[in-house]
Amino acid sequence: MHRSASRLTRVLACAAVPVILTVAGCSSDSGKSSSGSDSGKKSSSSSSSAKPGTKGSTELEKVAFAKLPDPCKAVPAKTIESLVHDAKDKNGTAAKSNDLANRASCSWNGLDTDGTKGSQYRWLSVSLVRYDSHASLGSGNKRAEEQYNKQIELAKTTKDAHDVKAEQADGVGDQGTSVIYGIKKDVDFFNTTVVARTQNVVITLDFNGAAYEGAGAPDQGKMLQDAIAAAKEVVTSVANGGNDQAPSGSESPSGSAAPSASASPKQ
Repeated sequence: MHRSASRLTRVLACAAVPVILTVAGCSSDSGKSSSGSDSGKKSSSSSSSAKPGTKGSTELEKVAFAKLPDPCKAVPAKTIESLVHDAKDKNGTAAKSNDLANRASCSWNGLDTDGTKGSQYRWLSVSLVRYDSHASLGSGNKRAEEQYNKQIELAKTTKDAHDVKAEQADGVGDQGTSVIYGIKKDVDFFNTTVVARTQNVVITLDFNGAAYEGAGAPDQGKMLQDAIAAAKEVVTSVANGGNDQAPSGSESPSGSAAPSASASPKQ
């Protein structure tokens, strides 16, 4: 009887306490409730930490080439001798630039005289432009590709050009296109432009020629073949001479434009 009264007293005491206290003090499952609360906090914390950060989205693609090779050495000497006979300066004439890491060019020209058979004139130039990745302008590769397409259009729209023909140049960098055309001056000039992109560098190679004093006209097919072969050598030179990675994010002074593909031959 005493035991029943004691048990009844304990039950009534628990019933008189608010529900929240009943759960905390009178239930045998109070430990599990506390654990559940902690679990909720951990879940919330995990959910918060799982949110993607913004740091990765601002990282820029590192460019493949941090510098350019010497443009006057980008074409091997034996190739210069083959393409430009009797070159005035076999070492080439470099264009002035205050930023050789991003913009550089070199040219050669020569007149090969063969007595009564006339003379053959040749002019070769190589222009190189390098692009860095930039937060507001895009990756170096993307910027180079945009300039690559512009250079092709410049070559195709050269002033006074006729019989313009553009086609893909296989095996010249990541992208390559050749553009051939003629220009009538005092004699007929046969022009070949090869535009190539290798990673973040754009290469524009111009090769043209003309015949004087009764000499036979240049073989335009042979000139195209030679120009493509020379462009491939320039691509190799870029890979060998500028393959250190550079930090991205700074705008290069050369980013706004590249040398024109429509440079006229020097006589």
